[in-house]
Amino acid sequence: MQDTRALALTFEVSGLPPVKTEALSIFAAGHRQATRVRALLEAALTAAQRTGWTPLTGPVEIDLTLRCPPGHRTSDASTLLGGICAVLADKKRIATIGLAHLGVLVDVALYTDDRQIRRLSYVEEPAEEFSYQVRVAEASPVV
Repeated sequence: MQDTRALALTFEVSGLPPVKTEALSIFAAGHRQATRVRALLEAALTAAQRTGWTPLTGPVEIDLTLRCPPGHRTSDASTLLGGICAVLADKKRIATIGLAHLGVLVDVALYTDDRQIRRLSYVEEPAEEFSYQVRVAEASPVV
C-alpha cells in the first residue's frame, strides 16, 4: 500500500507573524501576540484539513517568506522564525500554562517539536501589505 500522506504543506497568512521575544509564553491568555498566534493557527488548520496533513515525527524543514512594505520590517529573522516554530509545534507538551483559551486550535501541530528541525530559511519580499507564507516539509535524514 502506498503512503499518500502529504510531505510538504504551504500556506499563506495575512498580517504579521507572531514573534518570540520574551520569556512569557506567546500562548498565554491575553498575550500581545495572541491575534497573530490565532491567525497562524487558523491558517495552518485550514491547510492541514485541506490536504489531510498529519504531524511530522521525523526531520523537518521550515521556510518563511515575509512580505512587507519596503523599509517596514518589524522584527529580526530569528524572532520571526522562533514565533512561527513555537506556534506550529505540538502545544500539548507545554504543561506550565493553560491553553483552554485556544479551543480546538490547541490541537493544531504540523510537527512535534523544534528538535526535529534540520533546516530553516527566511526570505523577505517587497509588498504593499504585510503577509507571509509558511512551508513545513519532511526533510531528508542526515546521513
